[in-house]
Amino acid sequence: MLFFRKLLPCWCLLLLSCRTTLSAHDFFTSIGQMTDLLLTEKDLVTALKDYIKAEESKLERIKKWAEKLEALTIAAAQDPEGFLGHPVNAFKLMKRLNTEWGDLESLVLSDTTDGFISNLTIQRQYFPTDDDQTGAAKALLRLQDTYKLDSNTIATGNLPGATHKTLMTAEDCYELGKIAYTDVDYYHTELWMAQALKQLDGGEESTVDAVTVLDYLSYAIYQQGEMERALEYTKRLLELDPEHQRAKGNVKYFEFQLEKQRNASKDDANKQKEPEKKETAEKKPKEKKDKKAFSLIPERKKYEMLCRGEGIKMTPRRESRLFCRYYDNNHNPFYVVGPVKQQDEWDRPYIVRFLDIISAKEIEKVKQLAKPRLRRATISNPTTGVLETAHYRISKSAWLTAYEDPVVQTINQRIEDLTGLEMDTAEELQVANYGVGGQYEPHFDFGRKDEPDAFKELGTGNRIATWLFYMSDVSAGGATVFPDVGASVRPQKGTAVFWYNLFPSGEGDYSTRHAACPVLVGNKWVSNKWIHERGQEWRRPCGLNETD
Repeated sequence: MLFFRKLLPCWCLLLLSCRTTLSAHDFFTSIGQMTDLLLTEKDLVTALKDYIKAEESKLERIKKWAEKLEALTIAAAQDPEGFLGHPVNAFKLMKRLNTEWGDLESLVLSDTTDGFISNLTIQRQYFPTDDDQTGAAKALLRLQDTYKLDSNTIATGNLPGATHKTLMTAEDCYELGKIAYTDVDYYHTELWMAQALKQLDGGEESTVDAVTVLDYLSYAIYQQGEMERALEYTKRLLELDPEHQRAKGNVKYFEFQLEKQRNASKDDANKQKEPEKKETAEKKPKEKKDKKAFSLIPERKKYEMLCRGEGIKMTPRRESRLFCRYYDNNHNPFYVVGPVKQQDEWDRPYIVRFLDIISAKEIEKVKQLAKPRLRRATISNPTTGVLETAHYRISKSAWLTAYEDPVVQTINQRIEDLTGLEMDTAEELQVANYGVGGQYEPHFDFGRKDEPDAFKELGTGNRIATWLFYMSDVSAGGATVFPDVGASVRPQKGTAVFWYNLFPSGEGDYSTRHAACPVLVGNKWVSNKWIHERGQEWRRPCGLNETD
């Protein structure tokens, strides 16, 4: 009994994390009360045995989970950026750290003697939040739309250029569907609930049950106006759970509405009978995707087409006018002996690419300087002028000044030598790293006439030109596209592209409206220099005509 009295507090602490103590009672003065204690002890011994079984089962679960995570982290550590370049891996990392590690904490929390819990509790305050998990999920949906990917392709990890393929579980698919449902996005709700159901039907073991998935799936389909299919899935739900009250009511409602539709169709058919037209197998000739046809497409669609490598193509005649060359910017002393390689990317607007223009060592130094200060990228509100985050710019950025490291100063000088433009009035070097499905939707770099105060606080005039370094290759996606003209520029590590945002007259070149396509697979690092008007008066003389 003495042993039991010593064991009981420890057992309660481990099993229930309970700090309550038994009140002092004179049990020895009454045999009747002591017999009650015997029964209590019997129940406690039974509970103790159950606890031991549960603890062994728990440790086995933890062991399996740890082994799985160990294998995953070893593989990921060999190429962290490449691993996280796969959007499914990034999403699952957000999910694990935000949700699954919390579940593990709850699982082992009873073992207060283990320092792991206190350490984990401290560390969890730095883990991703619900917003991070939701953001990663929405990024997957955005990639799915932009690159026209089916759910199964994403769930099986078969993305173009992917080296670290990871399978999504039925629970992962369900979570994506639920996030879409919360946003009243029934299209994606259907896609991902259907994928979750497909995997469950394939025999996958999951904490998510088919009844729950079917409930979401049937409702999402109904909201999209497909009542007949919604009825089919609801009937299947009732086969699994005959007592599901909402499903019972939905079946009656769907059947009633479908009957009304059939009756209405019959009435219409009786009023006016038209001979059915047989569909011919003849294919319509493809429309010629000329410049005029492309210009009529909405900008969002053009943007996504160009991201996929579709859209207007430059004619052979125009392509013949694009050249590559060794360039020294009118015999600049730094480049007379060693000119740089330059190639034309597009003619209107004129976009050039400089090859091998920044070394791997310089890239690593710039990234090293930027990483500690990366913050969510902001945009300037055109109405208020206040910097704010936006859903259409998914990246983190940092600003590097010329005086903080010789590498930054060297890079700034290189840009000045090759463009012939003054850097003293340019903005600092901005370094950007794109996240899961990172993108920057179509925008102008320069301030328009309806934004007279866009760069007033800088006092250096409008942004006359843009210089953009590509500091990493991107396996899939991530191109810089110009929707108005159909240009697409692929990231290529060690290169830079340059274009003027303003005509020599000072008027804005609206054809320079551009976007950064979502990164499908890979890790995109860029740095850019926005060059301003002040100081360029003698370096780029003003033109007399508006579009000079």
